[in-house]
Amino acid sequence: MRPLRFVSLGDSLTEGVGDPVGDTWRGWAALLADGLAPADSPAEFTNLAVSGAQTRDVLERQTPAALDLRPDVVSVVIGVNDTLRCTFDIHAVAARLDQVYAAFRAQGTVLLTACLPDPGTMLRLPGALARPLARRQRAVNTVVHALSERHGAVHLHAADGDWISDRAMWSADRLHPGERGHRQLALRFHALLAEAGLVTGATPSAEPEFPAPGRSASLWWLATAGTGWVARRCTDLLPQLLTLAADEVRHKARGTSSRLDLTASHAVASALAALKVAEQPDAA
Repeated sequence: MRPLRFVSLGDSLTEGVGDPVGDTWRGWAALLADGLAPADSPAEFTNLAVSGAQTRDVLERQTPAALDLRPDVVSVVIGVNDTLRCTFDIHAVAARLDQVYAAFRAQGTVLLTACLPDPGTMLRLPGALARPLARRQRAVNTVVHALSERHGAVHLHAADGDWISDRAMWSADRLHPGERGHRQLALRFHALLAEAGLVTGATPSAEPEFPAPGRSASLWWLATAGTGWVARRCTDLLPQLLTLAADEVRHKARGTSSRLDLTASHAVASALAALKVAEQPDAA
């Protein structure tokens, strides 16, 4: 019998950013891979995640490569970068994720998914800037919840909880988990898989192997790589984000902020309803 095959898809979170080992990133998926099968017959692990990836990248590039590997287990954790783009469209996000999930389930692959905290909160942006991003992330999370249930995925709810506010869980950029945070994600996925009887390996350790970066290292990252990261995102998002923030301020002044939430909820419902209609073309 061949070893169990685990393939991970996604963006910088799954690539392992925030959990450096030597000159490379490790991350929660690699930590989970070590616990999927016994030590004498370890799982074959392939990480296809790429920093900056969006749902389009997962659908068009990562999924075909992963399907060729015929994995037994696949993780698809994606969506945050979509919310950070001026092209954000929850209908497109839902349609892409539905295709990706369906492709793996058609192969009989165990599918792992997760919903995530919103980047505005993690970056501690001012309220008028943070709320539009939070609304977008809630929309993505609602879609991921619904499609995970539809496709029978093993779903991890990681959008809130104590780990979000625990600074020790996060890296210098305040957006990616540090080693301790990556270990928590691996532990929680492992627990869900164990509950479903889908793992035979040891539980990943919660304790970090390496000391967390000190304050000077964190400041150095923010002053160098962090500045570049923010600049790249702002070039694309900032003009629209300022427009969204202005809308937030106007609605708050008028006492009509609930309309923005209602509009977002309608968009999510419409996106999910469109998928159901597409599955039943002769329903009319």
